[in-house]
Amino acid sequence: MKPDISFAHLRRLSDDTGLFEHARGAVPRREHGYCLDDVARGLLVICREPEPDAGLTALAETYLAFVAHAQDPDGSFHNRLGLDRLWHDEPGVGDWWGRALWALGTAAVRGPQPWIRSAALAMFDSGAVLRSPWSRSNTFAALGAAEILAVDPGHEGARKLLADAARLIGAPRADDAWPWPEPWLSYANAAPAEVLIAAGHLLDDKRLLADGLTLLGWLLDAQTRDGHLSLTPAGGHGRGWTGPGFDQQPIEAAALADACARALAVTGADRWEAGLARAMAWFLGMNDSGIPLADQSTGGCCDGLEREGRNENQGAESTLALISTFQHGRNQPKERLA
Repeated sequence: MKPDISFAHLRRLSDDTGLFEHARGAVPRREHGYCLDDVARGLLVICREPEPDAGLTALAETYLAFVAHAQDPDGSFHNRLGLDRLWHDEPGVGDWWGRALWALGTAAVRGPQPWIRSAALAMFDSGAVLRSPWSRSNTFAALGAAEILAVDPGHEGARKLLADAARLIGAPRADDAWPWPEPWLSYANAAPAEVLIAAGHLLDDKRLLADGLTLLGWLLDAQTRDGHLSLTPAGGHGRGWTGPGFDQQPIEAAALADACARALAVTGADRWEAGLARAMAWFLGMNDSGIPLADQSTGGCCDGLEREGRNENQGAESTLALISTFQHGRNQPKERLA
């Protein structure tokens, strides 16, 4: 069954400046302003649409303008813009830098207008010369590099960024119980595995590909309980943890969907199709609490799964995680995900 994708709540959260970060229920909380993290996610999902309508294309233009305004001449980015339209931080290379490059790499390849693709590539090139001291930031940026390398294998900036991120992630540990290269599962945990898979595939490195598939398989198994996803909670966990834990975040399901979709495209193996199906089902109630997070009446997604309920607020990150996951499901052949 193909999932229905609604952009209604994304439109509700957006204005002519960008995308509001938070909501009270389905009502945007304007007082909290905007963040590049979410605007970049918004640009990414619209550029993944094969035939965006005029309204979505206009949103992509608004989001791209926000990203351009956020970028410093040295390639770094501001993250937080207030309702007063003033930046409330200094430019940096935190996760927002990585997510901006991920979105720009996607827009450079899949943007709905030629000028969007050209502008996004120029901004990507400016930011891709930098590196972050934080692993996840480089990981997110590398996913943008992978988008570009898939269509332009000779792009040296993207190639170097992807290779550097894969090297920093490292190989699986020689420990079947905890092969993860970090001592702690934190957030967007499938993204490092996806980078290794992308690097192995696009850089023609069989070892990296095998390492990424090994880590993704372990993570998928570790986050599956009784046939459904039981995600790493917001506080993370280390070796020996049994779970389930709460507050579970939609970003975790979306990261797994991203990685499983890539692994499925590279290998064609059924286990990755099953992982993607579990990620979609998590939003629809196949989870530890048996409660759906997708809200069909608003087009939004609740912000977290609790032991006996859900966080009813429908912020940008959660809604974009839902859209992103369902986009992957929609793109599978009809015989899959049946």
